[in-house]
Amino acid sequence: MTTLGILGSGNIGATFARLAVLAGHDVVLSNSRSPETLWPLAAALGPRARAATAQEAADAGDVVLVSVPFGRYRQLSATALTGKVVLDTGNYYPDRDAQFAELDAARATTSGMVQEHLAGAQVVKVLNNIWFHHLGLAARPAGAPDRSTLPVAGDHPDANKVAAGLLDELGYDTLDTGGLVDSWRFERDQPAYVAPYGPFDMSAGTTPVTADALADALARATR
Repeated sequence: MTTLGILGSGNIGATFARLAVLAGHDVVLSNSRSPETLWPLAAALGPRARAATAQEAADAGDVVLVSVPFGRYRQLSATALTGKVVLDTGNYYPDRDAQFAELDAARATTSGMVQEHLAGAQVVKVLNNIWFHHLGLAARPAGAPDRSTLPVAGDHPDANKVAAGLLDELGYDTLDTGGLVDSWRFERDQPAYVAPYGPFDMSAGTTPVTADALADALARATR
């Protein structure tokens, strides 16, 4: 059993928390407001979940999921996350996040910038390329023929393995795509982003994505 801290308990964070609880993990939920706003979610998830401040969630987590708008990444506490494996789900949306020249000019990646800010942490790019609706629907037991594969990227191989092991427990195979420098291949507007897992429609189901299909989508990425 692992305790998972969650910084940002919106759609992805809450779905991740539900899958984690089903897999037998404890989760500590937080957001940018107050723990009280997360009491209903924690109650719905059951005794393995509790609401806390962001500092408390970071302190408690053996692994910490960061699911906040990319434009706020500098608000993350580098001190609180030092020594942690940090799962970064962020994507860059200029209309929401404001302009970042280094991203617009393809000189950096979002998770690379997060890693630079969280210098003492081990950042893994994951769960950014799947819609929360698909994430909740597509989880399958190990060995299931319709199990889907998610990409993982990071500059620390051991942290990548931690992320892969956790996602295996949550219901997904993984494809290690290497370092953060290439993590743009499964970011917004790339072939591996959202579409392979199914239509952007709450009434629709999900499509299994094999490792080969994911690798093909990654190979077709352009920047």
